[in-house]
This record gives sequence, C-alpha cells and structure tokens, in this order.
Amino acid sequence: MTRVRVLSIAVIATLALFSGRLVYVQAYQGETLAAQALEGRMNTTTIPAVRGEITDADGNVLATSVTRYDVFADQVLIADWTHTVDGARVGGPVEAARLLAPIFGEPEAELAAKLSGTSKYKMLERDMAPETWDAIKELGISGMFAEQAPRRSYPAGTTGGNLIGFVGAEGTGMAGLEYALDEQLAGVAGSRTYERGLGGHAIPTGVQSSKAAVPGTDVRTTLRMDLQWKAQAAIDAQVAKMGASGGFVVVMDVKTGEIYALADSGAMDPNKPTGFGGSKAISTIFDPGSTAKIVTMAAALETGVATPTSQYTVPYNYTTSNGQTFKDSHEHGDEPWTLTGILAESSNTGTVMVGEQIPKQVRHDYLTKFGFGEKTGIELAGEERGLLADADAWDGRTQYTVLFGQGMAATALQATNVFATMANGGVRNTPHLVAGTTGADGVYTPSPLADPVQAVSPETAGTVLKMMESAVLEGTGENAEIAGYRVAGKTGTAQIPGADGKLDAYLASFVGVAPVDDPRLAVGVFIENPTATEYAKFGGVSAAPVFSDVTSFALQQLGVVPSGSTPELYPTTW
Repeated sequence: MTRVRVLSIAVIATLALFSGRLVYVQAYQGETLAAQALEGRMNTTTIPAVRGEITDADGNVLATSVTRYDVFADQVLIADWTHTVDGARVGGPVEAARLLAPIFGEPEAELAAKLSGTSKYKMLERDMAPETWDAIKELGISGMFAEQAPRRSYPAGTTGGNLIGFVGAEGTGMAGLEYALDEQLAGVAGSRTYERGLGGHAIPTGVQSSKAAVPGTDVRTTLRMDLQWKAQAAIDAQVAKMGASGGFVVVMDVKTGEIYALADSGAMDPNKPTGFGGSKAISTIFDPGSTAKIVTMAAALETGVATPTSQYTVPYNYTTSNGQTFKDSHEHGDEPWTLTGILAESSNTGTVMVGEQIPKQVRHDYLTKFGFGEKTGIELAGEERGLLADADAWDGRTQYTVLFGQGMAATALQATNVFATMANGGVRNTPHLVAGTTGADGVYTPSPLADPVQAVSPETAGTVLKMMESAVLEGTGENAEIAGYRVAGKTGTAQIPGADGKLDAYLASFVGVAPVDDPRLAVGVFIENPTATEYAKFGGVSAAPVFSDVTSFALQQLGVVPSGSTPELYPTTW
C-alpha cells in the first residue's frame, strides 16, 4: 500500500510539473514561441524589376525584356494528384505526363520519369513562353509550378548589335549600352514574403507581404536603324570585296554631335552573343594619317602662316632644317601647288613645308583643340583616348610627322569628329549615342551635353571646308562624289600593325562632309588592311566609294535637299 501511495504521489507530482510548465509556456512564452514558429515558416523571394527598353531615335525597340517562365514540378504532389476521366479517378506521374507531353514536346515515358520521385523542385524547362505556361495551368495538375524569369530580346539582331551589347545570365549588362548604362536600365528589384507550409509552397490564407519592384529607365538612342543597317551592309560588302580584315563607319550630325550610325563589319547578334569585341570605331587606334592634314591647314590659316592660294614649289623629297627627310606617296617632280593643291593632292612634303612655319607648341595646341589625345566622352565603355605626346616630348622627326597624322594615334570617331567640327563652323561638339531617358514616372529627360569648344574661327573652318571640296573634285577623293550634293573630304592611308606585329599593313580611310553648302553629316569610313589589289590600301580606292554609298543613302533618308549652289573652288596650282 505504501508503495502504491509513493508511486501515486510521484505521478501526481510529475503531472503537476508538466502542467505548470505548460501553463508557463502558454501564459508567458506563447507569443514568443508562436512568433518564432511563424518566422520559421516565412520565406522571401525576389521580384525582378523589368529592365528598361533601348530604342532608336524613332522609337524602334532595340532591346526589351520579355516575360518567360522557368517551369518545375513538385514530384511529391504529382504522385498524389488525381482527376476524373470517363468516370474513373486516374493520376500520378504517368497520367500527368500523358497530358503534358504534347505541350513539352517530349515522349510520355521520358516526361513521366522526370515527374517521378521525391524532389520538391524538379526543373523541367527554362525560358518558357507565357502562352505555353498558360496551357499547362489549364490542365489543373497539382504540383506544376513556375517562376517568372524575364529574358532580354533584341529585335534588330545584328543591326547595332555591337553598340547595344547584351545581358548576361545574372541579368546584368555585359557589353555595349547594356553594360555602360546598366544601373539606369536595371531598375530596383522588389520582394515577396509569404508563409509556407510543409511542402514549401505558400499557404493561401497565411501571412503575406510584398514590395513592388521599380522598373528600369528606358533609353532612347540617337541611332537611326535604317542608316545603321545600310552602313553595316556597305562595310561588310566592301571588306569582302577588298580582302580586308575589317572595317567601320561613323555617321554623325555635324550640328549636334548625334551619332546616327556606328557600324562594324561582322557585327554580333546580341540574341546569340558568341563573342564581343565592342565597336572598333572607338576602341581601335591608328595613325590618322592624311585626314589630320586639315588640322595643319586650319592652324596655318588661323595663325596667318598661309592663305588658301599661297604658292609653294613642292618636291617629291623634302628635307627640313634639322635634317629630317620626307617624301610623298607617289613620285613626282617639283609641283607648283597652292595650299589648297597640297591638301587636294595629299602631299606630305608640302604639308611639312607649310607646318614647319608654325611653332611646335602651337601645332600641339591645335591638335588638342580638335580633340586628339582625349576621349570624346561617348556613352560606351572601352573608348580609347588615342596618343598625343606633349610637344616638348616630340623628337626631331615627330614634330613634323604629326603635321600629316603620323607619330600620334586616334580612333575613327575622333577623326570623324574633326571633320564634323570643321563643318560646324569650327565648333566641336561631344559625340553622343544617348538622346535621353524616360523614368518610371513616364517623364522624358534629354541627356545633358558637355559645353561645345570653339576650335577655330568660323571663317577658318569655312575656308578649310572649301579647300576639302577641291580634294574631292580635283584630288584623291573623286570616288566620294555624290550626284546632286556638294561633298568635301579627305582620303587617308595609315600604316598599322599586320599579323606579324610589324607596320606592314594599312588602314584606308575617307572622311567627308555633305552637303558643303549647308553641312548636315560627317561620315568616316575606315577599312583595315585591304589587300585585293595593289591600290586597295589607298583611301580613295577602298573607303571613298563606301562614303558615297552610305552618305547618299543617309541624305535621302533624312530628307536633305540637294545642293542649291555650284562650287567656287580655290586654285590648286599656280
């Protein structure tokens, strides 16, 4: 009896202890423990922001985000799923596969294997179109789920591909404008927090909260896709015809600095980015060659060293006072050329004869006024600034070679902007690709522009432009002529490294302006190592025809009226 009493007391004491503990937990720790339990059931997922669109100047979409879904299966739920067919209950992986196979385009047996197992998250297909996911949802199969996964699409394909760039797997810009403007385009991701059950899925009646994503900024470029397409087609064709290794074209508005086209041969398709080298027009540097002679001419005019009709007897070989000897590309006798004739014939010796009268530092000052040696500021990563040493660092030869564009280096965009500056009354604008942006509030904001630079006087710029017209009509650039429009421009042939690293290859170029009587466009054409013929290396042979083709198309597309005046040329000889 005593033993039973002791056991009873022990049991009662134990029950009392548990009861007290239960009362304590419920009375004093209930809310804390409930909160902890709820916290353990909560899950937070990211709501991706819709990336901003990139369009051309006319609003044509170049890059946009499209809705796609990553579809997965909860194999445990599918194992328990049933539905009624002809009055009978059927279900499970085999029945689900029968219904889903036509949508997925897979054999039923293979799909049934994927649906069988114990995984709560079996990925079935990525990048599924919305209409396909809708068809799956209509089947009502428990255990089929999808996560929204925006994908980037580039409707223009290769047209402008090297400029637009692409977005990587993580949703960040990897190249081109997608990379350079990633922060603006990306937007701000939102979040969704929800209470989940044992299966890991949201409890419909559970606690839920969300923070909306902020869409990215839309970017409107200055590109005109019809011109971009034409420029790419023209440079691709000429590179093939001339047996060249590559080429690039710049088309810009001389009054605003807007880039209408920036074309590279062999452009990339951002939808299938197998490799990306960016735009060579801003990243490849080379001796600008004869295209830089117009800066020497402008400096001579501006400092009073010469006039367009100043007379020179120009030899094939010329030796400076410090013993440096220079020669022209073609052998000739002593020629009675004016300053205009020296430019029209692209004479190195004549250019040195003129330039040596200009103080060394002044030569350097004019090169910097036209933008050599500094980045243009275009909104693309990877732009090179070129090479221009300080005047006091020039050796006895370089102080003369810079007069005709050697011993320095520039990009195609820099070289083209020199001509745009001359055509704009001597005012240098910043070349730009971004016209403006539209934020989530729908407000369009034009891009701020850097202050223009007055490189030379309007009178000097107008005189050089008129001199360049002779280079087209009476000099080396005759293949650049455009029916109905007055054209000014300059050919160029620069040495560049070949495959062996030696300076045994050439870059042929032509940069010009049209129409001369009311300048609208500056267009630069650059062709790397053309080898089809003995004369392919000359800009007048390889590059000038592309200039004529592309510029003629651009003038018509932009509705620029033909020239209403005839040229009044300066004499080239005396």
